[in-house]
Amino acid sequence: MKKKVILGLALSALLVYLSVRGIQFQGVADAFKAVRSGYLFPALFMLLLMQVFRSFRWGLILRPIARLDPLPLFSVTSVGFLAIIAIPARLGELARPYLIRQRCGVPMSSALGTVFVERVFDCLTVLMIAAFAVFFTELPPWLIRSSILFLVITLAVFVCMILLIVKREASLAVLTPLIGKLPPRYGGAANRLIHHFIQGFGMVVDPALLASVAGLSLLTWLVYVLAIHLTFLAFGFQLPFSASFVLMIILIIGIAIPTAPGFVGSWHYACILGLGLFGVPKTEALSFAILFHFLSIGVVIALGLIFLPFNRFSLSDFRRETAP
Repeated sequence: MKKKVILGLALSALLVYLSVRGIQFQGVADAFKAVRSGYLFPALFMLLLMQVFRSFRWGLILRPIARLDPLPLFSVTSVGFLAIIAIPARLGELARPYLIRQRCGVPMSSALGTVFVERVFDCLTVLMIAAFAVFFTELPPWLIRSSILFLVITLAVFVCMILLIVKREASLAVLTPLIGKLPPRYGGAANRLIHHFIQGFGMVVDPALLASVAGLSLLTWLVYVLAIHLTFLAFGFQLPFSASFVLMIILIIGIAIPTAPGFVGSWHYACILGLGLFGVPKTEALSFAILFHFLSIGVVIALGLIFLPFNRFSLSDFRRETAP
């Protein structure tokens, strides 16, 4: 774990250097002064709405194994996303499974399975949006190739999830020889973990839940695209709406890399790279990256701190529970 944290911090430092190299900081200050704040309030509302949709969607994914009222669910979701940005190398992804186990007694591995499902739907939705964006703007070849590759991988994972639910015993038979090589104590624990993890996939075989989660995933990311576009308008960028889709795709790829807390460096470099495709100068792109990062992370931090006192979150206990 320490190696992952150190590597993430080093990568962030490199990306920060690449982001600020050659920047005239007076130009960044001037860009901030020219921001039209009237567009920022609706952008903030969109970012808040995105968190609400995320919470409701996770509740649907959890439904086969646990049911929470909307407010406790939003509380856990808010603290969980706070942990994602506060703990380096994306280790905070384990926070929501940890918190839901405390709330409902659901095995942590089952809750982790629901987070895995959520990420698969995020990938599928964003990649479908990327396919749509191709018809409206010219994307760089590397982005198209990588999107196709990730789409194929994600679809394969999605099919495997369905098979693991529908044909569980037959699918797990493939893993039996590997588990059998472990000592009995560890083999039994590994078998339980795998079965609990698969329980988190339950909603993928429920057509109504599947359609609801797919629709909410699309709505969640469209709201995020709107927040990006509103921030474009705040800076006076004369960019097509499709540019917001493209930037979202590149930004998601960038922050998927395990880095320092708050996606420092990876977020900013991804924004500079994405806006550069549309001819936005590096100084203005960095200004946008700093402000949009502040808005996005600020919403997550504010919600997380509001609900943190209502959740039993001990960092030492969290480390013990998530230790391999």
